[in-house]
Amino acid sequence: MSSMTEYEGMKVTIMGLGLHGGGLASARFFIEEGAEVTVTDLRDEKILGPSIRKLASFPVRFVLGRHEMSDFSKADIVVKNPAVPASSPYLKAAARVESDISIFLRHNNRPIIAVTGSKGKSTVVSAMFHAIQLRYPEARLGGNITVSPLTFIDECRAESAAPVILELSSWQLADLRGKRLLKPAVSLITNIMHDHQNSYDSMEAYVADKKIIYADQTKEAYTVINGDDPWSAEFASETPAKSIPFFRDEGSARGISAWLAEDGSGWYRDASGEEEILPAHIAICGEHNRLNLLSAALVLKLFGTAGSDVKQRLADFRGIPHRLELLTEKRQVRWYNDSASTIPEATAVAVKSFSAPLILITGGTDKNIDFSPLESYAAVPKKMILLEGSASDKMADILESRNLPFSGPFASLKEAVQCAEKEASPGDIVLFSPGATSFGMFLNEFDRGDQFRALVGSL
Repeated sequence: MSSMTEYEGMKVTIMGLGLHGGGLASARFFIEEGAEVTVTDLRDEKILGPSIRKLASFPVRFVLGRHEMSDFSKADIVVKNPAVPASSPYLKAAARVESDISIFLRHNNRPIIAVTGSKGKSTVVSAMFHAIQLRYPEARLGGNITVSPLTFIDECRAESAAPVILELSSWQLADLRGKRLLKPAVSLITNIMHDHQNSYDSMEAYVADKKIIYADQTKEAYTVINGDDPWSAEFASETPAKSIPFFRDEGSARGISAWLAEDGSGWYRDASGEEEILPAHIAICGEHNRLNLLSAALVLKLFGTAGSDVKQRLADFRGIPHRLELLTEKRQVRWYNDSASTIPEATAVAVKSFSAPLILITGGTDKNIDFSPLESYAAVPKKMILLEGSASDKMADILESRNLPFSGPFASLKEAVQCAEKEASPGDIVLFSPGATSFGMFLNEFDRGDQFRALVGSL
């Protein structure tokens, strides 16, 4: 047990064990702090098996396949999964509701770099972490990237200049509303796109949760904003920190800002002059990824870790799984896994990242979002292959209205991959970029990408 004993003897309920590590890390943390821990999840032991097995040696009570109201009403603390809505009657019965992020922030004494946005978050934080370790080997990365910061909380209790980089979803931010715990040295909003509209009443409600990232920053801190985003002016006017924008091109840049030059290099300008912060040549493909690296470089510059070594480290960054991930080349056909694409805008930028003939495997489940962006890229692939799902039904309607051919929808990813293999010619690219959620056919987008990787590996 750690030296901190404020939770000793408390009754703590973990609501939502999940498979991404947040519930697991929370359970371990409170057990080690001496609390009496109950883990409850609506899913059963079969689905949650991997997480349950990791708690096998710990004294924990499991309530699976259901919730019991007494586990909430009699608990001193309820730790919720980000996906559980605040309107849950179980949460309303709780005396105190926390999340793994809020518990971490209560005990962390390191500077925070926080990143949110609709798309690009994981790429940006991973690139930052890859680069900043040159200066701060003790830096840590957690949050929505599927690593709970509670897994390294013991390292962060003492003061240190080494930062913690947190990727935060809108739901994770919503769990911090009113707690005044998140005070990043630098915050970043990558972009705002139509997403999660199955969970929000409006775009304004979705964006309101994103705004929590800067709500409690100090005036000495920085908020980095995508200057090309329609919401940027609102963010800049509201943040209490210094607002610094980045832009897709120099023509839009103004004042203290960063931008991409015509050759693809990234530049920063302030009162002291201009400085290249990102080389023209980078290891990952796609203009959107170049913009992701620019925003990462700007954050690191403002945090005080700029330099040629950091700049080159960003340029060498090769990306992360499930995001335009090159899996293999077989018979002169390259296969890419972009399973983290859960909205059509993300698939649009993925499609436009390639010039070679393209076979696109796409589709899945709808989350009440607009699929009209499909029209901007539907004619680019030489073949579109649809997976079954409510989103695919919308996609099929659009494709049929434009007389664009497609195959499917297929009831399994295996059938879709087999179709792509049959259609592919030497020099082609097969891109798996669903542009929709994974519900129904897969556990989540990571399971979806792992299954695709396995199927491609078996070809």
